[in-house]
Amino acid sequence: MADTTNTAVTSETRRQNVTVHYIAVTGILSAIAFILQLIEIPAPLMPSFVKLDFSDLPALLGAFAMGPVCGILIELIKNLIHCLFSGSFAVGELCNFVLGAVFTGVAGVIYKRSKTKKGAILASFIGAIAMAVVSVPFNFAVVYPVYYNFMPEETILAAYQAIFSGVKSIFQSLVVFNMPFTFIKGMIDVVITFLIYKRLSPLLKGRN
Repeated sequence: MADTTNTAVTSETRRQNVTVHYIAVTGILSAIAFILQLIEIPAPLMPSFVKLDFSDLPALLGAFAMGPVCGILIELIKNLIHCLFSGSFAVGELCNFVLGAVFTGVAGVIYKRSKTKKGAILASFIGAIAMAVVSVPFNFAVVYPVYYNFMPEETILAAYQAIFSGVKSIFQSLVVFNMPFTFIKGMIDVVITFLIYKRLSPLLKGRN
């Protein structure tokens, strides 16, 4: 009986430790993601209102180390913190969350089923593609209609046409510019993740 009780206590303690570690890692990565979200740089060959940041990187690390839910939670928390600091909830945070959740969620689910280097590469690639594809209808139907309240549609289209005159509509501009940009942005995060993940993995997973 004593052995059974000790085993149960040990199992409960282990479960609690895993939960605490999960919360701690999620919180730390969310804080790092928020900081990276504040560091925006101009995106080459894109209109000036499109910025590049690497805030999806910690979420991708979390998705690989702790599972897809962790990655999605990091995307959610970083944007909630961003809203608190900005004092308002803007469509930019919503877009950042949706696209980031698609990226890390898809990559995390695929990697969870095949935890190999090849599986990680495939998961990352498909996640980046999914994010790029979703970016087009989401920007077109949700984000840009809000932007039109502050910047006329013609002005936004003109900004794209100043780079490439061949685009004739906002939707075409999103396909030609935003979709490949979003994919490349995701793949940059993937490359950095592959460079640092092996060293960080024991710490993220709570292993010595």
